[in-house]
Amino acid sequence: MNVQDYDELTAFLGAWGPFQKTIFFLLSVINIPNGYTGLSVVFVGDTPQHHCRLPDSPNTTFEGNNSSLNLSLRIPIEERDGEQVYSRCSKFKFLEGDRSSETAREIEPCVDGWVYSTDRYISTIVSEKLQWNLVCDNKWKGPFTASVFFLGMLCGSFISGQISDRYGRKLILFVSMTVHTGSILLLVTSQSWEMFVTLFFIVGLAQIARYIVMFILGSELLGKAERIAFGTIGVCLFYAVGYVVLPIFAYFIRDWRMLLVALSLPQILYVPLWWFIPESPRWLLSQGRVEEAIVILKAAAKRNGITTTAGTFENIGNRESILQNENIHAVTYLDLVRTSNIRNITIFAVLVWMISSVGYFGLSFNMPNMHGDPYINCFISAVIEIPSYVIAWILLRVSPRRISLACIVVCSGIMLLLIQIVPSSYNVLIMTMAMVGKFGYAAAFSMIYVFSTELYPTVVRNMGVAACSMAAMISTIISPYFAYLGMHNKVLPFILMGSLSIMAGMFCLVLPETYGQPFPQAIDQVQPVVCCTASREGDVTEAEKDKNAENEQTLNCQMESV
Repeated sequence: MNVQDYDELTAFLGAWGPFQKTIFFLLSVINIPNGYTGLSVVFVGDTPQHHCRLPDSPNTTFEGNNSSLNLSLRIPIEERDGEQVYSRCSKFKFLEGDRSSETAREIEPCVDGWVYSTDRYISTIVSEKLQWNLVCDNKWKGPFTASVFFLGMLCGSFISGQISDRYGRKLILFVSMTVHTGSILLLVTSQSWEMFVTLFFIVGLAQIARYIVMFILGSELLGKAERIAFGTIGVCLFYAVGYVVLPIFAYFIRDWRMLLVALSLPQILYVPLWWFIPESPRWLLSQGRVEEAIVILKAAAKRNGITTTAGTFENIGNRESILQNENIHAVTYLDLVRTSNIRNITIFAVLVWMISSVGYFGLSFNMPNMHGDPYINCFISAVIEIPSYVIAWILLRVSPRRISLACIVVCSGIMLLLIQIVPSSYNVLIMTMAMVGKFGYAAAFSMIYVFSTELYPTVVRNMGVAACSMAAMISTIISPYFAYLGMHNKVLPFILMGSLSIMAGMFCLVLPETYGQPFPQAIDQVQPVVCCTASREGDVTEAEKDKNAENEQTLNCQMESV
């Protein structure tokens, strides 16, 4: 259905009435669990301190450097982060009955298992009592667990939109919420790591489904005046609220199974929302269910205190009249690379999306490897996102896109690169610099959606943003391995992410400026990238700016629906 025609026909509802405010709030609240579910693996999958189990030792608990046992006779010493510590994956092999230090010290792996420290966690999936033991030769399973979650999100993003187009926004939204909550509860019953990652894949699939359908439903229920605020403020801020909740729950609940139960049970409170969130009238009209759509619109008008007449819904009921205004273009993903201009934009936009995604989630997963308390680190990392989204929203309204976006990601990259020259004893300074980097990545993620929407022409706008989003999700799959590198070298993840950020800033400067420019409608109207041609000559007329302002409101929902 043509977006502008539908908005004009429903303009009688007004802007920011009680109906719009209710929908804005309720749909934003639904996004809270998305802020903590995937990132819960930061605590659920963290690796406690550990060493080999000594079968003849009367003490089966973790022994640190101040052990009452003389572990130096049984476990080799190795250097880690400049400190002398006991080996995690090997022990000395002694002959039966021989405990003297004179015996030849042949080293063997931890054939009798491991013992784990309980100073920070009662248990994680790494130290699970069922002996999953995701350490040493199996330590690759830790970051792989998080990657499987994002792989589920990638698969879910392919099918959720099509399913909601067929069965309706509201139904699929609540089905995905049910599957999401149920799968998290089933995670608690996992008897093996294989069972856990299988269910975690389903959790990721359901999470992206509830996110996408929630966005689509919000874009279709809200008017032009509310959509931009919904996409950049409402959804993002409530995502940050969910992220803030995670370290608070994890601090008080140190067992991974009980933590997942505590995070999932509050979602039962979403059940009553079924009676407060309506189906999308836009979708109902596309299915020929005109009477149901009119009932919802009448209820919305009544909620806003607007008096309607039979003539108010005359054109809305004429479904054929609306659909004949629809301009359908037969386009494919090949159109994103068909001409040199749009091909260059696609390449550079995809690279910026991928780097932003890797940086955001790489820093999020690296929190336990940083100095200091991981709960405080995670809490600060979450809180810092709230002002970043607000600042991103302000910058989008008043400043050029490519300059502001480039400055943000380059400053973030410089901060991360400078961490390597800071002495390791300056923990507060290192943490501050890392949080500045996280601030930039969060703001960049919010801004890149709008920038990409303005770069692509109308005929392939949804497809272009979808391609960028898919590329970002693919790169997210490798982001847990940045934290994996941090287990071996604390500064290496910052060097990699900082270097990539500076590259992303350069790519932003190559892209054409869209602020104050009219939206391109066709592929041949796409502006060339800066490195391939001179700057566009001539100033934009006031009429073009007015037209762009109107297009920015009416077409923004298309981007969000991806």
